[in-house]
Amino acid sequence: MTTVSSPMLFLCVLISLFFSSSAQTCQSYTFSSNRQFSSCSDLPVLNSYLHWTYSPSAGSVQIAYRHTGVTTSNWVAWAINPTSQGMIGAQALVAYQQSNGSMLAYTSPVTSVSTSLAEGNLSFQVSDLLATFDNNEMTIFATIELPNNLTTVNQVWQVGPVDQSTPRSHTTSGDNINSKGSLNFLSGQTTTTGNSVQRRRNVHGVLNAISWGTLMPLGAIIARYLKVFKSADPAWFYLHVACQSSAYIIGIAGWATGIKLGSDSAGIVQHAHRNIGIVLFCFGTLQVLALLLRPNKDHKYRFYWNIYHHSIGYSVIILSVINIFKGFDILQLGKNWKRAYIGIIVFLGFNFLMLEAITWNIVLKRRSRSSEKSHHGVNGVNGVNGYYGDRSQEVV
Repeated sequence: MTTVSSPMLFLCVLISLFFSSSAQTCQSYTFSSNRQFSSCSDLPVLNSYLHWTYSPSAGSVQIAYRHTGVTTSNWVAWAINPTSQGMIGAQALVAYQQSNGSMLAYTSPVTSVSTSLAEGNLSFQVSDLLATFDNNEMTIFATIELPNNLTTVNQVWQVGPVDQSTPRSHTTSGDNINSKGSLNFLSGQTTTTGNSVQRRRNVHGVLNAISWGTLMPLGAIIARYLKVFKSADPAWFYLHVACQSSAYIIGIAGWATGIKLGSDSAGIVQHAHRNIGIVLFCFGTLQVLALLLRPNKDHKYRFYWNIYHHSIGYSVIILSVINIFKGFDILQLGKNWKRAYIGIIVFLGFNFLMLEAITWNIVLKRRSRSSEKSHHGVNGVNGVNGYYGDRSQEVV
């Protein structure tokens, strides 16, 4: 075990203090215009800071919203949402630099996810609105008449690209979807919904990766291969049903969290991922209903039921894997999550190939023995029309 000398330890402390003190916070910031505000908050994402002075007697608040690390090709916005925590309904203050070099600051009510931040009146009064741009920092100043003199409000802040003096859609992933929360102008307390949303998204991804992406393929492997071994009959059937039922139940939970996330994140429109998820839920429900309508082995419709059951089942597996990878891209969880699931897929694929080779070896041997018996005038039950011939009829 090594020890650190006192001089080295002291140097490390000094370096730590230097970097922590040099990190920009709203408390250490001084406005060049000598403006002063009584309170401020370091917003958790998008390099943003909010300064304000609340006037209880007037029911208004003077604010300065600062957004660092931007260029003349960006627009920035800060908004109060009187009706919800999301984008829809937000009453926004928007600013960007025009092609002539002057700063434009205006108000824009957000009424849809496809908004172009058109200028319009807000549901409350705004005065003294102006914007500045200096050293890659854009600042919006305004005096807001708080709706119903509310001291706790839902706030939303955002940044996006400007093209030909027109604001374009912002990114719909990462920090751009976590930039919302609540703010108390009296106490200065702020909360953000980003962490809770991210947790729900992680839960959604894990539930679906386990159910549709792992248990469903595993259940199919059990049904396809274990039934070849006579000693596994009828245990393979109950294992298959248990595996697929568990996958469906967990999948319902994952699907429900996805629907809830979709309604809460109106600014994130991922049509392909959502639509595939709906198709998977419908197909999974059809498979459950198919189990209740399963004909007997010798029923004349059993052949058609097998075609239906296999087609829907394999479609679910293929669509599940595709949609899970789409979900990873949307969630931006990092490479480790994707690598872990790729490892699961490789493991299942390896077992699929191994069991395919083993079961075909068993089937060919049975056919060979059956052929020999037929050659001697004995038709065994395990011939071409025997066990393996029935195998395609028995997969549940």
